[in-house]
Amino acid sequence: MNLSCFHQWVGEKKSDTLVMGILNITPDSFSDGGKYELVDKAVQFALQMEDEGADIIDIGGESTRPGANSVSVLEECSRVVPVIEGLKAKSEVLISIDTYKSDVARQSIKAGAEMVNDISGMTFDSNMAKLISESKLPVVLMHIKGTPKNMQVNPNYDDLIKEVSDYLRDRVKFAKENGVKEWQIILDPGIGFGKRVEDNFQLLRELNVIEELGFPVLVGPSRKSFIGLTLNLPVDKRMEGTAAAVTAGILNGARIVRVHDVKEMKQVVKITDKIRGYA
Repeated sequence: MNLSCFHQWVGEKKSDTLVMGILNITPDSFSDGGKYELVDKAVQFALQMEDEGADIIDIGGESTRPGANSVSVLEECSRVVPVIEGLKAKSEVLISIDTYKSDVARQSIKAGAEMVNDISGMTFDSNMAKLISESKLPVVLMHIKGTPKNMQVNPNYDDLIKEVSDYLRDRVKFAKENGVKEWQIILDPGIGFGKRVEDNFQLLRELNVIEELGFPVLVGPSRKSFIGLTLNLPVDKRMEGTAAAVTAGILNGARIVRVHDVKEMKQVVKITDKIRGYA
């Protein structure tokens, strides 16, 4: 899917759910840290995900797992830019850069990225909004409570859904005030980012509240700890739980699902879209 097709898709109310494949160029991501640090290997895996049905490849150079430390702009760029350039030379798949740093996003866009996935909802780097406005690219604004370093240290909510939706509404307002157009905005409730186990289930169950804000919704439950803790399973045994979470997310309003297991989740998405009657 190229950028023009993506823009057309954003304007469609009844459309297929998009699959975003995860490519972490990191030594310490919770699921696949260290697997794709070599550029050629990372590019080949991205191409494999495209062949398996990924509409978007989300490339990240800094782990955002609970407790993760941040890395410098230089280090993050050195990880992601060569991979973006290598993938761009071989494919027209839509490339997303998973970063909250405007300088990393800028270099990634120059290399060929056409979408920015900002876990902070543009709260960690106030310059991100200006970059998104100028680039006219889609941006994912995600809810997070705290930072990756401390987000799972006793997170607490009085009214989870209200607090998440109010936060996202505020981030949309900030984005628009800084020149970002409505059609550029995608919202993510932040499954696993400063959430208790039951919070994640509630977000999936009541995702329609986020959808009612009027923007496409992305969810990323893939292999996360709320699944592992509920089923008492390690990271590499959570595919069935992920499939259930992806299905619930789509039925309750998600239009993009961010996943590790593209081939399997593409099948889940196809059947779920048939159930909801949009495919």
